[in-house]
Amino acid sequence: MTYLIYIVAALAEIAGCFSIWAWWRLEKSPLWLAPGLVSLASFGFLLALVDISAAGRAYAAYGGIYIAASLGWLWLVEGVRPDRWDLAGSALCIVGASVILLAPRGA
Repeated sequence: MTYLIYIVAALAEIAGCFSIWAWWRLEKSPLWLAPGLVSLASFGFLLALVDISAAGRAYAAYGGIYIAASLGWLWLVEGVRPDRWDLAGSALCIVGASVILLAPRGA
């Protein structure tokens, strides 16, 4: 379930950040900011749902998932296909996030 929460949180964060990007860099209407702010607030809430004892560890593991989701956004929304280096780097990040999430820790 943690990975699913991270994926949905990443999509919320990316969509929220993209709304600011679209307003600022693509000169879209300021109305783009309203759903972006809701999306960013949703991201924060979702990340708080992750069942990990330390916030910093939750954020660190999320970073790997965020990188992979960002490359998915690059491809699906922006129409730029990730190259093999993007995919290799993303795979390394997913492995790193999994090490953080799945490491056996004492109570």
